[in-house]
Amino acid sequence: MQVGIVGLPSAGKSTLFNAITKAGAVVGNYPFTTVDSNVGVAEVRDERLYKIAKVVESKNIVPTHIKFVDIAGLVKGASRGEGLGNQFLSYIREVDAIAHVVRCFSDENVSHVEGKINPVSDIETINIELILADMAVIDKKLDKVARQAKSGDKTLIRQKEILDKVRDVLDKGLPARSMKLSPEDLKLLTSDSSLLTLKPVVYVANVSEIDVNINGSLAKEVIDFAHKEGSEAIVICAKLESEIAELNKDEAQVFVEEMEIKELGLDKLVYASYKLLGLITFFTAGPKESKAWTIKKGTKAPEAAGKIHSDMERGFIKAEVVYYEDLLKDGSFQTAREKGHLRLEGKEYVVKDGDVITFKFAV
Repeated sequence: MQVGIVGLPSAGKSTLFNAITKAGAVVGNYPFTTVDSNVGVAEVRDERLYKIAKVVESKNIVPTHIKFVDIAGLVKGASRGEGLGNQFLSYIREVDAIAHVVRCFSDENVSHVEGKINPVSDIETINIELILADMAVIDKKLDKVARQAKSGDKTLIRQKEILDKVRDVLDKGLPARSMKLSPEDLKLLTSDSSLLTLKPVVYVANVSEIDVNINGSLAKEVIDFAHKEGSEAIVICAKLESEIAELNKDEAQVFVEEMEIKELGLDKLVYASYKLLGLITFFTAGPKESKAWTIKKGTKAPEAAGKIHSDMERGFIKAEVVYYEDLLKDGSFQTAREKGHLRLEGKEYVVKDGDVITFKFAV
């Protein structure tokens, strides 16, 4: 699962990417500092993992991670190949969700590609280009499906109907994700193509240091736009987060307290990305290590075991499961078992967020 960080040039994408992943991407105050996409992973800070490790007295703690991709900035005309348009769009097609960074700060040393700060206009510039790119894909697909549907094939006729509806929505300047599509219709729509505006989005209002604890007027514009669209929005100061990321743990704690930061923006972005991607976390724990694992919501026990090792999925027998809060209250696996909180589950068990699991398998 990958989250693509997108936005206009000089919106703060690479600064945010570096703060999250410590990847060291080049940052500049001019357009197209990023040409090729940068890929990095961010640790998912989960307090549950550390509490579990304390209870079972683990020697090692291994957090889970999420992958982020820093994508080149986009300008008007990208859908026609302007700027780095074709390259930009091809990278977006590869990610599963989008973190759309929107500039909500003024800095005379950092140029704005449009010459002025206007968050909603910036959002619309990118959204329009994505919509235009999707319209080109839909038109090409419609031409082919319309000819084939003349055969009377019911599936092709239904596919044409869906494509026509999506084309109408895009023509109104709305993203495809604004439609309510059944799983069956969605499968027909994306059978041989990937629509950019179907991807879930979190809008990231990148504010100045003085606005980090308040929702200033510019950030509020982003929040209002996102809510109207039915998307998520968070407020981050990428510059501040980047500075914090360079400090050691103790220094960072002091800095955060002095700045009265209630929650690190990076954590907010990681959690929002988790939500966008429909991900949950389960844990394995023992004296050797406690470890967090990422899976899609709705994953059954054997597939979850396969995240650890393919042999565990093939030879799955059963899963010993205890909810993390019960484990913390009981103080040990043994007590959890005695109180009936540790239970045995089979192949049809759907793993829940916060489950602590021991898999039983035979190779």
